[in-house]
Amino acid sequence: MGSTPGDPPRILIVGGGHVGMYTALGLQSKLPEGAAVVTVVDPQPQMTYQPFLPEAAAGSIEPRHVVVPLRRVLRCCHIVAGRLTGVDHAHRVATIENCAGEIEQHSYDVLVMAPGSIARTLPIPGLAEHGIAFKTIGEAIYLRNHVLSRLEAADATIEVSLRRKLLSFVVIGGGYAGIEVLGELEDMARYACRYYQSIEPSDMRWVLVEATGRIMPEVSPRMGRYTAKRLAERGIEIFLNTRVRTMENGHVVLDEGTELDADTIVWTAGVRPNPVLQHTDLPLDDRKRLRCTAALQVVGCPDVFSAGDCAAVPDLSSADPNATCSPSAQHAVRQARVLADNVIAYLCGQPLRHYRHRYAGSVASLGRYRGVAEVYGIRLRGIVAWLMHRTYHLSRMPTFNRKVRIVADWTTALLFRREVVSLGQINDPKADFARANAAS
Repeated sequence: MGSTPGDPPRILIVGGGHVGMYTALGLQSKLPEGAAVVTVVDPQPQMTYQPFLPEAAAGSIEPRHVVVPLRRVLRCCHIVAGRLTGVDHAHRVATIENCAGEIEQHSYDVLVMAPGSIARTLPIPGLAEHGIAFKTIGEAIYLRNHVLSRLEAADATIEVSLRRKLLSFVVIGGGYAGIEVLGELEDMARYACRYYQSIEPSDMRWVLVEATGRIMPEVSPRMGRYTAKRLAERGIEIFLNTRVRTMENGHVVLDEGTELDADTIVWTAGVRPNPVLQHTDLPLDDRKRLRCTAALQVVGCPDVFSAGDCAAVPDLSSADPNATCSPSAQHAVRQARVLADNVIAYLCGQPLRHYRHRYAGSVASLGRYRGVAEVYGIRLRGIVAWLMHRTYHLSRMPTFNRKVRIVADWTTALLFRREVVSLGQINDPKADFARANAAS
């Protein structure tokens, strides 16, 4: 079901995250007007810059400033607010359920699959009921309000066991996401304690649980040990080579025997490819990712491209011939640039370029004025690493508009005291209205 001869080719981009938005931006800027019809499909018509989610959760950045509206930046593309439900590539048709609940069939000539990933969960009793994921802006806002509301509840109660549970916070997963959200939230909560006469920072218990033998596998073991040492100095308990057996009713049981009650359990134990990939006739690897070539084409399907968390892209920088690129924002942004160029080259019948990256390093924030970085083999710590973390991610934030707003947020935070207001009502905005109706 290709386009009618003479009509411009139809490019369908599934996913409006890092890969989807940057690919569309590249096509929009490099293709002549009218050379192709580009359609972007995503349930949320905005791109979330996930590396800034921890700072949004801690209140250092306004949450709206870490998302980029697709309709604003992709003015030459057609945006569909909907969810992909299947792909029949044999007939080049994608099935989409739009935000109105209607089912649509979209034919295409070139398909870009970039639906990203979702939280990787495990069959742990109580996880679905008590775990809080950390991949979306909504989850970041909820988590901030939740942590601050636990301080309010702890200040109001005199029951010792309940107070201990309210002031216990558990983060499961010691990768970048887990370490950064732990560092930012602990820093925020520690600051907030000054406004409660009955709560001291030492009353809180922060626990990190990691199934492997080290935290932050993205950096060198030495830097990982340094990070663990700095977190421990802040009173944060770290359990390595440890798994959670159960968290039913907020009672967390670890496999090495430790038990504690916690009212806040943050789940950051990895991601897995979007399960929509299993509703396509495209080839998947054993981890349910799209099997891709180094040119970011799906194996056996030259008119289908993919990148990011959902794609198994060969890592040409590795000595292991079977190595694939890790699911990270750094890879997603770089791959998207190559992907856009390769889609244009494919349409023009020109050779495609392979994705090859050079490892520059990693940066991570551990809370305000604290950070770790490893850049071209040079290890940095403290405020210098924290500033490098902010500078790097600010440079990668799309649009000048968002860059300016984020700098303004940071500047305001330096000049004025930190905001520690809980807007918990947004979690159930109709509660007061429902009570008023019940009383009438």
